[in-house]
Amino acid sequence: MVSVFLYLVMSKRLSPMVALILIPALFALLAGFAPDLGDMVTDGIKSLAPTAAMLMFAILYFGIMIDAGLFDPVARAVVRVTGNDPMKLLVGTVALVAVVSLDGDGTTTFMITVSALLPIYRKLGVSPVLMTGLACMTNAILNVVPWGGPAARAASVLRLDPQEMFVPMVPALAAGLVAVFVIAYALGVRERAKVRTGAAELVTAGGDGVTTTASGGSGEAPGGDFDVLAADRESLRPKLLWFNAALTVALLVALIVGVLPIAVLFMIGSGLALVVNYPSLSQQRERIAAHADSIVAVVSMVFAAAVFTGVLSGTGMIEQMAQYLLHGMPDALFPYFSVVVAVLSVPFTFFVSNDAFYFGIVPVLAEAGAQHGISAMEIARASLLGQPIHMLSPLVPAMYVLIGLARVDLGDHHRFAIKWAALVSLVVIGAGLALGVISIH
Repeated sequence: MVSVFLYLVMSKRLSPMVALILIPALFALLAGFAPDLGDMVTDGIKSLAPTAAMLMFAILYFGIMIDAGLFDPVARAVVRVTGNDPMKLLVGTVALVAVVSLDGDGTTTFMITVSALLPIYRKLGVSPVLMTGLACMTNAILNVVPWGGPAARAASVLRLDPQEMFVPMVPALAAGLVAVFVIAYALGVRERAKVRTGAAELVTAGGDGVTTTASGGSGEAPGGDFDVLAADRESLRPKLLWFNAALTVALLVALIVGVLPIAVLFMIGSGLALVVNYPSLSQQRERIAAHADSIVAVVSMVFAAAVFTGVLSGTGMIEQMAQYLLHGMPDALFPYFSVVVAVLSVPFTFFVSNDAFYFGIVPVLAEAGAQHGISAMEIARASLLGQPIHMLSPLVPAMYVLIGLARVDLGDHHRFAIKWAALVSLVVIGAGLALGVISIH
């Protein structure tokens, strides 16, 4: 089911939303689960409804902040640092994502990153696909912090101390982050050569100065409707810059502390942002309409993913995959079991949600490890080493926010990023083995 879904999406034979709905429904019917399909999908919708609400109002909130000009100083600062050098831009992308990702929330990280950097990518003619791929890999590594989703799930399900679990992993995760910086540098050198070649050809041909993308992407010229650097747009609210900054900081602090559910925080934040920045009813309608396309695209994708997750869990596919794995593993492999778990976490964290993996599969793996003298702590750490590829999973809502705002096709995003994310995962696993995070027993 997963293979057919990925093939149809990456080959662009079906749109992601259609594939997320039809493919799991078809396989559920073929497997004889027709009477239960409705309940499966309903359960999936119930589980993802809070996420959909959070994404809807998070997109609206950050859209309002972008319109009002909150991120203009950030974008201009990045422009000054990167200049016209694609290499500095790509390395700067990784650095910005790494810093912002420390809040543990991928959605806000991607919104801030795209709002600040997309105009620069367009200006330099660099494909936004490079931005989305690098952002996913960087965020996935930083998402292993104790307050991030994967570590919290692994620690809670196995009843471990999150700090004790995380601290020994820091050098291995740092190695993965270094690998992403190296990839960004290498790709940046390539893009720098392409941009210079394109500029030379434009001068030779006497071109008219229209910007094109150097390696694919949307091909939209700079100064488009998402250009946060446009200094004359009517939506700017320069006098409210400090209010908007304080509101955003307060919102992120409340999000990290957990004062209220994330969806509720963004609902309240969106209401305050609209009332203060755009007090008239017509202005509020205009701002909401301006972001309606992005909201509908992302939220509809989340509810479509509910079919996928509902069928995966409702049919028992996840549990059976884990059981077949354990029953089919030769006894000779169990001394290497923590390494096996680390390697398996790469496809598992891509094919299934973090909830399904850490709450459904990791306990089974930990029990199997315990029978062979391997601690639950080591299994938990091993299960986190494959996270660099998780943010590319079609089951991660934040990824749809990223590619939606950047206007990048999901198939293009996966074709570029999967190979690099898999490489970074192997670097993290190799570093973990070398540094004793996981071991051969």
